[in-house]
Amino acid sequence: MALPLALSGQDLIGQARTGTGKTYAFGIAMLQGIGKPRKNRKKPRGLVVVPTRELAVQVSEDLVTAAGKLGSRVLTVYGGRAYEPQVEALKAGVDVIVGTPGRLLDLVKQKHLDLSQITSLVLDEADRMLDLGFLPDIERIFKLIPDERQTMLFSATMPGEIVALSRKYLNRPTHVRAEHENGEGGEGIPHPQVRQIVWRVHRMDKIEIVARLLQAEGRGLTMVFCETKRACDMVAEQLETRGFAVAAVHGDLGQGQREQALRAFRSGKIDVLVATDVAARGIDIDDVTHVVNYDCPTDDKTYVHRTGRTGRAGRTGIAVTFVEWEELTRWKMINQMLGLDFAEPEETYSTSPHVFTELNIPEGTKGVLPHASRSRAGLSAERIEDLGETGRTRSRNGGRRRDEREERPARTPRQRRRTRGGMPTEEGTAPVETPEVEPVPSRSSKATARKTEETPAIISADEIEAAAEPRRGRTRRGAASAAIENALADAPEAPLTDREPVVEQKAEREPVAERKPTRERKPAAERRQVVEQAPAAERSTEEHIAKEQVVEERVMERAPIAETSFSTPPPPVRQEPDRIVPASPFMVIFQSPDLATDDDDIAPSAATERKQARRQPRGGGGGNNGGGNRRRAG
Repeated sequence: MALPLALSGQDLIGQARTGTGKTYAFGIAMLQGIGKPRKNRKKPRGLVVVPTRELAVQVSEDLVTAAGKLGSRVLTVYGGRAYEPQVEALKAGVDVIVGTPGRLLDLVKQKHLDLSQITSLVLDEADRMLDLGFLPDIERIFKLIPDERQTMLFSATMPGEIVALSRKYLNRPTHVRAEHENGEGGEGIPHPQVRQIVWRVHRMDKIEIVARLLQAEGRGLTMVFCETKRACDMVAEQLETRGFAVAAVHGDLGQGQREQALRAFRSGKIDVLVATDVAARGIDIDDVTHVVNYDCPTDDKTYVHRTGRTGRAGRTGIAVTFVEWEELTRWKMINQMLGLDFAEPEETYSTSPHVFTELNIPEGTKGVLPHASRSRAGLSAERIEDLGETGRTRSRNGGRRRDEREERPARTPRQRRRTRGGMPTEEGTAPVETPEVEPVPSRSSKATARKTEETPAIISADEIEAAAEPRRGRTRRGAASAAIENALADAPEAPLTDREPVVEQKAEREPVAERKPTRERKPAAERRQVVEQAPAAERSTEEHIAKEQVVEERVMERAPIAETSFSTPPPPVRQEPDRIVPASPFMVIFQSPDLATDDDDIAPSAATERKQARRQPRGGGGGNNGGGNRRRAG
């Protein structure tokens, strides 16, 4: 029905279930309208926009097959491949371009692709493009092509967004809807030649049921759909360990790996393909007999497209759907939308008898494929094509399968030899030659050496031991002062003349560093006079401070005596800082003077000022205030 309308040049909206030949419906009409290629015509005349890379490859292969007699030049452009081959093909000239929206706009932005001569535009799987967020890109593509064109939209489902898009960009389109004679085949109706099986299963038992399903009699190629990329990798890895020839296809794999898996699946080197919804649209592979929904679909459209991978072109197939307990509500909505009879799925386990009878599985089949049945070549037999991929591979295996990874070479054992002081501990072994390295003295060794140099030879061993004893951290200030006074009273005072040569000798032997200027101190007579003139309450504190300062001066004056006997000064005695403690806690240390006099006027309060303002006559006075009062009064 769609082919005569498309050949006449009318805008068209085609809706039919997957596997009914929509690609040839618009492909033959497009190729017929473009005609045979010409040497002077290098810009494309036909454009097909698809949502996924796998679908772009599928449509391009069908168009190449259809254009075998005409010789039309068909180019496929999509992301993940190198730009250079696509740019060279565009320069040589093409007739039809099949691509994804992102790569098409990239080539237009780089001025390698010109869409000004497009006469026929096709949006395949338009609903999927809207679900993926390609609506802004599609609107930009519509603005780049001429207004005088033929536009065709094809999809298995037709939501309201597609209808709104067709009203905006299509010119009086004809809606063609393919149905069977019994009225089935409307929007979102599963294929009648596909037998539907829905089971309520446990999450931990899914992989065991799949392993036994893959050993059913008469089973051909099988596709297993998962919801996430991580689930795809997990299912593929577990099935591979059980002996099945399996490969995964999802968005985190490189384009070369995805095409390698699809080629191996088409050629029969593997018989199980685990994929996300990227492979649920447009993938037309012969002999797909079973489809397994490992995870429950999100909506009715996803269920229709997944199960549409089998039972294509008049064939029959089996679709098995697993529903977990927490997914029952979602499945009931899908069941109601599609009009199925599985509102309450049967509770099923891997050992349930109806699993073997409904799927024609031999009795006694286990979850591991026997070695005698492992006849597939596997994914490693398919070569990975070098596509000059853009971007990086984000797969968990780092872009290589487990059997293709390079094994790390084993480490050579280290030969250790015990030595002591550079000499081997065992007899009969040669000493290990080590380079002589001058030891670097540490901070503690430097301090010890400095102490050893500064310690005089006159000091006895008893004095050294006494100096090494730990000192008490805290002592009473009065006891320490009394001990110092007693020690100074017993020590004889040496004449000043005896100390001068020693100081000069020391200056000649070792340069003395400049001392920092200190605070000048008052003579002792002046300090005593200040103490006597102080009040009685403060005199005790002042006397105590003056007394300690006098003691400190005597210590500083008698310090050179130690130099005469030991030739090097001993380390200074650490004293605690003085604390000023008043004699009475109620004593007034400072009292601020009263600067007020009797002649000062008391400042009026705010209430007094308001009273004075009320007493002033309203009519008197000029200026702004008088004028304001008159305005308020009037």
